[in-house]
Amino acid sequence: MKTRPRIHSVYADMGTTVFERMSALARETGAINLGQGFPDGPPPAPLLDAAARALHEQSNQYPPSVGLLALREAVCAHYARTQGLELAPSEVVVTSGATEAIAAAVLALVSEGDEVILFQPAYDAYAPMVRRAGGVPVSVLLQPPHFRYDAAVLEAAVTSRTRAIMLNDPLNPAGTVASADDLAMIARFCVAHDLVAICDEVWEQVRFDGTVHRSLMGCEGMAERVVKIGSAGKIFGLTGWKIGWMAAKGDLDSALARVHQFLTFTTAVPLQWAVAEGLERADILDGLHADWAASRARLKAGLEAAGLTVLPNAATWFLCIDLVASGIALTDREFSERALREAGVATVPVSALYESGQNGQGAPSHIVRLCFTKPDDVLDEALERISAWVRGL
Repeated sequence: MKTRPRIHSVYADMGTTVFERMSALARETGAINLGQGFPDGPPPAPLLDAAARALHEQSNQYPPSVGLLALREAVCAHYARTQGLELAPSEVVVTSGATEAIAAAVLALVSEGDEVILFQPAYDAYAPMVRRAGGVPVSVLLQPPHFRYDAAVLEAAVTSRTRAIMLNDPLNPAGTVASADDLAMIARFCVAHDLVAICDEVWEQVRFDGTVHRSLMGCEGMAERVVKIGSAGKIFGLTGWKIGWMAAKGDLDSALARVHQFLTFTTAVPLQWAVAEGLERADILDGLHADWAASRARLKAGLEAAGLTVLPNAATWFLCIDLVASGIALTDREFSERALREAGVATVPVSALYESGQNGQGAPSHIVRLCFTKPDDVLDEALERISAWVRGL
């Protein structure tokens, strides 16, 4: 008698994520971790004070499954003020981080055999989530250095089974931002093919050089086709808080709420109170962005001084280096492994965030990602190690 596998096929042979693997190696070896994306500096004191106050002054029992009204109102006000979007609190669901929101959206919208277009490089949770829901990921590869969206390639990827696209803008790991023309093209594509867009916009506030965020939700014909996902962890640099949300209109919103109630049901209520306060404090965001912009400039200058070519970047906590343009004859995976073990600096090979594509192109193997939201002394030490190591290659 043949025994059925105990473990679902999506997870049976799956390893740990590249982020967890590089961070674990950094801990084991004592390397400086510029791989996994999180800030090392002190968190905003007003948010810590707000969370502590909530622990003592607010309820610590279950909040509504969809989230505290105060936080949902704050999310709506924040998007109205910063992006010109009109949302009602009833159209927002608070989640345990953006990854739960992505899972809820996929489970609500993807059925057996449905195809979902994923732009690569992509957060490595997207494709497994689509497969676990019974869907089929269809990868459209974006190529460095500009990672541009191509209407012809997108049209070539759609079939009668396509039901949704997943858009990460700003794009991690590249740090690029979709132009207004890009978004308008993607919106026309979704309307023409009757598709829903799951929009991972967690980096919407982490932008530099005056770049503003435009949401696909604000494009013509997209108001009731978009699930817009945000993250307090990225906005405030508090990744361990795991407070996220998803916003949608019409029948999408109610479907998302029904899935969420059977995933985490709710999330830490004192932190919800704190994030609600934080979204009303523009001074917190201004201070964080100034610090992150200075760190970005520091790492970029140091990498370029070491002879490394840094790709254009307008958002996120990451800079990418082009190994070929830098004259380094290593693949990104070889570079990351050797830099960790020989130089004591952890990075992420961008090829680990690609799946094979539908457009006849393969994943680039010459781009390496580094996180810059670290204290000055940590960045300086990392740069000293990388510079010395690169000179010896």
